[in-house]
Amino acid sequence: MVADSKGNSDISFAGIFASSAFAACFAEICTIPLDTAKVRLQLQKKAVAGDAAALPKYRGMLGTVATIAREEGAAALWKGIIPGLHRQCIYGGLRIGLYEPVKNLYVGKDHVGDVPLSKKILAALTTGALGITVANPTDLVKVRLQAEGKLAPGVPRRYTGALNAYSTIVRQEGIGALWTGIGPNVARNAIINAAELASYDQVKQTILKIPGFTDNVVTHLFAGLGAGFFAVCIGSPVDVVKSRMMGDAVYKSTLDCFIKTLKNEGPLAFYKGFLPNFGRLGSWNVIMFLTLEQAKKFVRELQSSGRKNKTTDTGSTLPGGH
Repeated sequence: MVADSKGNSDISFAGIFASSAFAACFAEICTIPLDTAKVRLQLQKKAVAGDAAALPKYRGMLGTVATIAREEGAAALWKGIIPGLHRQCIYGGLRIGLYEPVKNLYVGKDHVGDVPLSKKILAALTTGALGITVANPTDLVKVRLQAEGKLAPGVPRRYTGALNAYSTIVRQEGIGALWTGIGPNVARNAIINAAELASYDQVKQTILKIPGFTDNVVTHLFAGLGAGFFAVCIGSPVDVVKSRMMGDAVYKSTLDCFIKTLKNEGPLAFYKGFLPNFGRLGSWNVIMFLTLEQAKKFVRELQSSGRKNKTTDTGSTLPGGH
């Protein structure tokens, strides 16, 4: 996948896809409470001066987590986990699984030496855009479920679950509604994917050149933290616009959402939920990349064992690349 000292030519695309999907899903399960807090903070509108009833309900990452748990129960922090896992299986598998092949396509088969950072960024932008275009419906349902807070007694919820949300959106809004917010979502995920994968690739490559560092858990930890930091710094503005468009139907377009947010709340509104976003993306990247590296190691050994067994059975060797 990324900056692997052993390369990925000994792992099939199916193996990389499965490893990526598994790692992304595991990270999602561990960090979705922070993501739910981030979405609530991003959707929270600026209070009107003098209106006590409009004072912010959520304050800070931990405060938001505590408020949700107190008012709605701890399980509410995992709202959207089912479509979140749908998303990671599709998006996580595609964006990471395709990164290495696309990067190799951009540099050419005859390239020798380190891959330029510009090619890494371009490859990650491409796979991020492709992956989320396919997975946008899962992202929409996830945000819709996370956005729904505590309701007044007797008021029914819009959706009873993930599958009900998919069918209800299609029935009431049309199938095209599943791609609501596709513009900012493609922008957000292409940019964040570039920040994550290219920075992880580059940081890991740089660390491995430092004497004493090897391709181990410590290296993966530092590279994962770097990936999370760059991702949240670069991706926060488009992430806020994406969450607002998906969670609220009052915006006519991406530009309309951007202008109204800027006009009504100022530029700092685009960094609402920054700390939970960093807490979430930073921890998400560390967990995901650590899990991914171990999953790739397991798949590599599994496929290597399978090739050895086949060689023993047939008396011939298999091609090294896939």
